[in-house]
Amino acid sequence: MSNPRNGDTKPPCLPRNGLVKIPTQPNGLGSASITKGTPAVKNRLCQPSSVPAILSPALAHRSDLPIPSLASPLSLAALAGVSSPPSASLVGLNTSEGSEQPSPERLPGSPSERQLAVDEKILNRLFWYFSACEKCVLAQVCKAWRRVLYQPKFWVGLTPVLHTKELYNVLPGGEKEFVSLQGFAVRGFDGFCLVGVSDLDICEFIDNYPLSKKGVKSMSLKRSTITDAGLEVMLEQMQGVVRLELSGCNDFTEAGLWSSLNARITALSVSDCINVADDAIAAISQLLPNLTELNLQAYHVTDTALAYFTAKQGYTTHTLRLNSCWEITNHGVVNMVHSLPNLSVLSLSGCSKVTDDGVELVAENLRKLRSLDLSWCPRITDMALEYIACDLHKLEELVLDRCVRITDTGLSYLSTMSSLRSLYLRWCCQVQDFGLKHLLSMGSLRLLSLAGCPLLTTTGLSGLVQLQELEELELTNCPGATPELFKYFSQHLPCCMVIE
Repeated sequence: MSNPRNGDTKPPCLPRNGLVKIPTQPNGLGSASITKGTPAVKNRLCQPSSVPAILSPALAHRSDLPIPSLASPLSLAALAGVSSPPSASLVGLNTSEGSEQPSPERLPGSPSERQLAVDEKILNRLFWYFSACEKCVLAQVCKAWRRVLYQPKFWVGLTPVLHTKELYNVLPGGEKEFVSLQGFAVRGFDGFCLVGVSDLDICEFIDNYPLSKKGVKSMSLKRSTITDAGLEVMLEQMQGVVRLELSGCNDFTEAGLWSSLNARITALSVSDCINVADDAIAAISQLLPNLTELNLQAYHVTDTALAYFTAKQGYTTHTLRLNSCWEITNHGVVNMVHSLPNLSVLSLSGCSKVTDDGVELVAENLRKLRSLDLSWCPRITDMALEYIACDLHKLEELVLDRCVRITDTGLSYLSTMSSLRSLYLRWCCQVQDFGLKHLLSMGSLRLLSLAGCPLLTTTGLSGLVQLQELEELELTNCPGATPELFKYFSQHLPCCMVIE
């Protein structure tokens, strides 16, 4: 956003975790954030839009229409005849309560120009090509544009992020009034992330959001002071919630999970909550028979907990992420592979006690795996990669970040995997140019990360141009990645996004 004091320009969206700030609006939109689903989309969120020509043939050949390049929302605003303030950006455009948006009849220009600027058929097709933060700005141009943009179809897959201080307006007398959430309801948001909220804040949210009782499918609470009572009330009142995330919430206990978890929940994520241990896993296994996805980051969960899962969950659960569960060992892996044999996504990231023997158990028993994350597992060696290459023939994604004992020999095993599409080798400090040669035969690779690999040279990296189907290549903090190399890639891998 432009700074009127020094003229500095910042990117059009917040780089922190892919969050996009929603501008304040007088219609109850409120100050909030929106986050998009996938990392690939987050990486591209800040990049300018590339909008193809979608005007009808009759309009495309009209030379008298002053149609700009459509390279940004601000040029679209110019099409509508609205001048944007110098400090406006793609992220936020502050509007006051008294600001008045021009109606189509008041737009300057000929009748044909005004008709083109508010033609709903054209706008309905055009607005698909803009990011979330750009749509927030476009909705402020005029009422006609807002009417089109506030259709729920334009906001599918987006999650508003509301912080505690953004939930209340301070009245002149110093009293607080809960903000109107009608703008969110109009767009049909069925998921929310609430940050720093208390039990009272959650009750206020339930009372003020029209869709809270049945229409909200996903709830995320981060760094919040929710207690057992608040968790129980939330899940009892919000009958539509099937996806629940609790992150950094240290005031609820395992007893709260026993009293509040409901069988309708199919996806649960619990991370950085100090009161979560083996008994919490027992509650999850017994109360959530329809669980399909479990993401768990807990320092006190032991091998015993992974034996609690029932036969029902063994049939339904396809995603398990155990991140930084330091107490999990190979014995826990044994319990897990027998309890959940149908997993297609598994993460043991940061489970530092898991060794090659644990990976062998995974490879022999979980043949349906499509994604495996072994990052930050310092005991993993090339032998584990041999097990993976021999048995996991459906694997499409493999994450080996910070596996410091992986060498070129391990990469030679991976070169036989014809289904592998994404390979992450960030900070694998023993990988050398010779190992990269093994990867050149992997025509299925679409994403390759070599960030922080210190032994790779410019010569070795230049050989990656043989991977013509590569779509994304990450070389951040890679000493061998020189400006000349990036220029070389731009010429010989024109369809690949190279991250410097």
